[in-house]
Amino acid sequence: MSKQVSQTSKTDLVKPELLLIDDDSIIVDTLSLVLQSDYLVYTAESRKQTKKLIQGLESIPSLALVDLGLPPLPHNPDEGFALITELISYNPDMKILVLSGQSEKENIQHALTLGAVDFVPKPCDITLLKARLEHQLMMVDAEKSQAETGAEDESLLGESTAIKTLHELIKQFADTPFPVVIEGESGSGKELVAQYLHEQSVRSSYPFLTINCAAFTAELLDAQLFGHAKGAFTGATSQRNGFFEEANLGSLFLDEIGELPLELQSKLLRVLENGEYYRLGETEARVSSARIIAATNRDLKEEVRTGRFRQDLYHRLGVLTVNVPPLREREEDCLVLLEFFKSMYAVSGKPFELSGEAKQSLLDYSFPGNVRELRNIVIRLGAKYPGKTVSLEQMQAEQETVVDSVSSDALDEMFGRVEQELLGQGFRLEEKLQDREKHYVTTALKISGGNLSKAARLLGINRTTLYSRLQRLSIPTPD
Repeated sequence: MSKQVSQTSKTDLVKPELLLIDDDSIIVDTLSLVLQSDYLVYTAESRKQTKKLIQGLESIPSLALVDLGLPPLPHNPDEGFALITELISYNPDMKILVLSGQSEKENIQHALTLGAVDFVPKPCDITLLKARLEHQLMMVDAEKSQAETGAEDESLLGESTAIKTLHELIKQFADTPFPVVIEGESGSGKELVAQYLHEQSVRSSYPFLTINCAAFTAELLDAQLFGHAKGAFTGATSQRNGFFEEANLGSLFLDEIGELPLELQSKLLRVLENGEYYRLGETEARVSSARIIAATNRDLKEEVRTGRFRQDLYHRLGVLTVNVPPLREREEDCLVLLEFFKSMYAVSGKPFELSGEAKQSLLDYSFPGNVRELRNIVIRLGAKYPGKTVSLEQMQAEQETVVDSVSSDALDEMFGRVEQELLGQGFRLEEKLQDREKHYVTTALKISGGNLSKAARLLGINRTTLYSRLQRLSIPTPD
């Protein structure tokens, strides 16, 4: 579908682009019809088709409507969950609204944790859907305004030891000529670290260019990175500079480097070794002076082991490595970030407040979706409770919880096993309780990422007591 110009009073503006992914042709046709006056709608019916669609677009849309039940398993939400993760890897700022009939509480919470900003159950009210889309479009505009005014980004705000250490490492690596690999979980702020590395370096007056290695076909990515001559491939009607040339003496950020096709990895290795590269369709070598910064949420060592990533490129690229800490390891930084997001996304200038229990719930939460998840939680709370105090129950409704259901047969089996243990010889209650205690303590440490303060809160004890129990139970103290 070609771009169109809005027919409203804002005739100068191009309509915002919207991805609509659903395998129900009736829903796609209906929604396309009712939304086309306000949006430029692109449609797809599967993950595979969505990737092909995105790789053919000049820019990645800021809005998406996604069904959870997609082929090849339309009655299972896993394909939709995977698509949410992929879309965010293409555009971390994309506002994804889930539109699905699979609206069980656990599906809603998991979709929001992965990075979706809203969940609209099917069948949906069109007026409500339009309002939800309009609200997210306002969020997109607010974030663009923040970027244009040069306001400080949120992800690396905080006073925790982990974030202070990260800032020191950024300063230490900023002016080195070597490439840097940024590792970290999705939503933790890897692109922002790359920007900080550039801004604090002597290259800051030169361009900082970003390219997502997952968002292009191998041929298009080749052309984007290295440029092409006229007629190098179908559609190449003129010559074009690549990102290596455009970056000049600046920095080139290769996001999702783990997705770089193998056939391009050898070309990148050559640039890292001697700066040389070739435009598509040319035989004359060119030289790049750009500094390479790469990011991934994959384990590159595992990618090397499985043959998906070249070992020589891994060693050449990973001279310096920066690990971005997940939010759960950043002590009380979530409260600092909460205040930042509240001020940024307050509805009608009326920010919400947290009750004491809600604040503690936030501190105890493990944030599997990291800073992005916290931002989305604040946006939803701000929309639902402007100017009000958020209760514990309202906060917990926004957090992902995993509850194991226990069948009656399982309970019978458990009670039978306990009975056998009690009637057998050598039963010692203290030993059993100690084993159980050890299980809870090690689980709390795992959930909290080794953070003793958070683990203690999960267990309902103070930090000193937890430390004593670690010694008594012979559990290694986290570094």
